[in-house]
Amino acid sequence: MEAIRQIVRIPGNHELKIKVPDYLDEDDMVEVILLVNKQNDFKAKIDKMKRAAFDPMFLEDKGQVERDFVNVDNEVWE
Repeated sequence: MEAIRQIVRIPGNHELKIKVPDYLDEDDMVEVILLVNKQNDFKAKIDKMKRAAFDPMFLEDKGQVERDFVNVDNEVWE
């Protein structure tokens, strides 16, 4: 399986054209997935990550992971 990524803007007619590699034959079957991400503001993403560092649920999950791996962390690795 191969993933080919194309990032495009939605045109006024709301129809997208997909560029297909030349090595694919006519009538080959492919799966097309449309991923929509309305949040593309980099600053907003960074702000969310900064707030997550103080989120009680995140901190509890992080603490649980740390407790789960305390024995592995204390092992000597060769």
